[in-house]
Amino acid sequence: MNLEPLAAKFHERFDRKMAARERALSASRRAIRTSANAIRAIHRLDRDRARELMEEARTLLQEGENAVRDHPDVAYAGFLQDAQKEYVEARVTEAMVDGGRVPTPDELGVQLAPFLNGMAEAVGEARRHILDLLRKGDVQRSEAMLEAMEDIYSVLASMDYPDAITGNLRRSTDVARSIMEKTRGDLSLSLVQRDLRGALDRHARRFDSGPAGA
Repeated sequence: MNLEPLAAKFHERFDRKMAARERALSASRRAIRTSANAIRAIHRLDRDRARELMEEARTLLQEGENAVRDHPDVAYAGFLQDAQKEYVEARVTEAMVDGGRVPTPDELGVQLAPFLNGMAEAVGEARRHILDLLRKGDVQRSEAMLEAMEDIYSVLASMDYPDAITGNLRRSTDVARSIMEKTRGDLSLSLVQRDLRGALDRHARRFDSGPAGA
């Protein structure tokens, strides 16, 4: 029995699959790095650089998807979905920081599970930005961002589906809830401190003006 011709065909097919996988994996890794750099640019309020990096990440995702278009088993191995999640995190973080509209999965060209998990991770980036705002004394904008976090959590918590089809969204949702509650506590403390400082300042002004008016 001569199976060498059959084995040669197997090798040829696996070689093509491996080559496609390597191209997609490389593109995915670069997309993740680029999305992370975009998030850093968003926090620095470097809008132009952030958008440039996010467009680069989108191009890399498309490159990876094209590489494995004929290999669905590789396309759904997980690494492309991880890259999509990081890209969504950058896009949603931008929307929250700028007070804009959250784009849809279709607009971003990503699958639903990575989209939802990316939204969940953006909650952590929103907390980081709120802490920056509180250090600057911008309580009003912090309150608006906390409201956006709550809106996102409300969507995540309503996704009552098995983890197998949501990409373990339940765990991401639990983490987002914990971050949101901690941020609410930090914001409440800042509000109390602001009101206390205001009361002390008003008292000091009345005290200072007392003898002069006597």
